[in-house]
This record gives sequence, C-alpha cells and structure tokens, in this order.
Amino acid sequence: MGSIRAMNFAAFDLNLLRIFNALMRERSATRAGEQVGLSQPAVSAALNRLRDLLDDKLFVRQGNEMIPTPRAESLAPGIQDALESLERLLARPGAFDPAKLERSFTLMGADFFAILLVPGLVQRLRGLSSGISLRFLDTARGDVARLLSDDAIDMALEAPIDTAEWIESELLFMSPFKVIASASHPLLHALGDADTLPPEAIAELDWALRSSDGSLRGPIDEALAQHGLKRRVVLAMPHFAPLVDCVAANNLAAAIPAQFAEAHAKPKGLRVFNLPFPSPASPIKLYWHERRTRDPAHAWLRKLVHELCEPFRRSP
Repeated sequence: MGSIRAMNFAAFDLNLLRIFNALMRERSATRAGEQVGLSQPAVSAALNRLRDLLDDKLFVRQGNEMIPTPRAESLAPGIQDALESLERLLARPGAFDPAKLERSFTLMGADFFAILLVPGLVQRLRGLSSGISLRFLDTARGDVARLLSDDAIDMALEAPIDTAEWIESELLFMSPFKVIASASHPLLHALGDADTLPPEAIAELDWALRSSDGSLRGPIDEALAQHGLKRRVVLAMPHFAPLVDCVAANNLAAAIPAQFAEAHAKPKGLRVFNLPFPSPASPIKLYWHERRTRDPAHAWLRKLVHELCEPFRRSP
C-alpha cells in the first residue's frame, strides 16, 4: 500500500497537508502558495517532499495547471476532513453560555458554607440552567489535594491548608471569631449590655469547639495563649449548626466565625460577644486544580461563588 512509511511519520510536517489541500483547490503552485503564505519555490519543494513520502507524483503539469493523479484524488477527501477536524479541535472555545450548560459540579466545605452559601448558589444555578446539578461534600470527606487530583471534587472552600504547587487558590473573605453564649447564662448576667467578653470570663466558662478531627484545641486557643488566657473545652463537634444548638441548650460558650454567629446565634437566644483582644481572622479560600483554571464553566462557577461571598466580606 502506498502509505507514509512508519519511519517517516514521526517527522511528518502537517503543513504539507495544507499545501496539498491548497494545490487540490488551486491547481497552481503560485496560487496555492498565496493561500498558505508561501512562495512558489517553497510550494514546489513541499510537493517534492510529499511525492517522496507517498511514492507518487500527486500532481502533473498540463499546460498552466497542476492535475492531480488518481492517488491524489483518492487522498483529497480524507485530508480535507482531517484538516477540518483539526481546526475544530484546536479552535478557541466560543462564547460561554451557562444556559446551555449540562454539567454536575462537586464542592466541598464545612456546613458553614452548606448553610450560608449553598441555598443562594442553588437559586442562582437553577435560575440560569436546568442542566446544572450540584453536590456539596462535607470537609471531613478527605484530603483536598487528593480529591482535586482525582476529580472527586471541583473545588474546596477551606481555611489555609498545605497544598501542592498544582493547586490554585483565591481569597474569598476573612473570617474573624466572635463568642456566642446563652443569653440566660448565669455567669453573663453581670455583664449587662456589654458586647465584649471580659478576660476573666474566658476561664470561668465551659467551651464548645467546632473540630473536624475531634481535637480539643483550635486557632482561638493560640490567640488566647498569646494574651495569657486559657479556656476549658468540654465539647468538640464537626459541624457549626449542632454546635450552636448545644451552646444554647447547655450554658456553653463557643468562638465561631463572625458571619455564622451573626446569622444564627441571636435567633436561638444567644448573645454575641467580641473577644477582649483583636480577633484573629482566618483567610477562607477557594481551592481548585490548575488544569481547571481555563475551563470556561469552572471559571464561571468560581466567579459566581466569589460574588455570593460578598456579604461575608462585609461582615464584622
């Protein structure tokens, strides 16, 4: 069979196919060169390379025209289709339209986001397209880097974590801490309308802690230690919502993100206090695999998440 020899294919120049295609259209080396931006001698040199590779004259001169041989005519449709397929494959994607999107996205984060972010996100997604589905996994699901690498999740909303160089991130908002405690707590009666928890009250209160791994220490303990303070943690829970319920029912105190405290503490009969020193603030970031950075649908969802986090950036 007169095919390209295997030892030559690795070095085969695809531009030769463009020149072949132009010769089939124009039947002239000069006009074909104008089509592909080459001189007539360059086109002739390329044709000689093709003749050698395919072991066929391909085009023979007849008057002022280059007439294709039967071999060239048999190759022409396939080469035309191949070039058009490559053009479609390599073309830049067109304008992204979320209304036409058919895709499932998986996010991961604490119930902070499941409660404060996801309802608004679902509302926006359903208003834009009926072809989009959303899954939200709890942050305890596993290692962020592994899940992103395995495509088990599209993005994660987390406090700062150790990541690989191929993970990209974007700051969503800063999350300072505030203290919540039952409004009926006997130790707090003497505070009146004060909005700051006195240092001595920190040691007197029993504390609850949101902890995904069961640890009885958190970032707030390091801040307390810097000010010569220590607290007694009697409860650790993996989720914010039941933590707030336990604080309300058991005369406990907890230091939780200000955004969650302001949204959910007061309706449950809890008081919200500032710490007696500048509150440490945790950067909350959006993490994703770098291979998704230029994915139009992924970039669109990241932008939407960033927009929906705007109220958190305005929170005290």
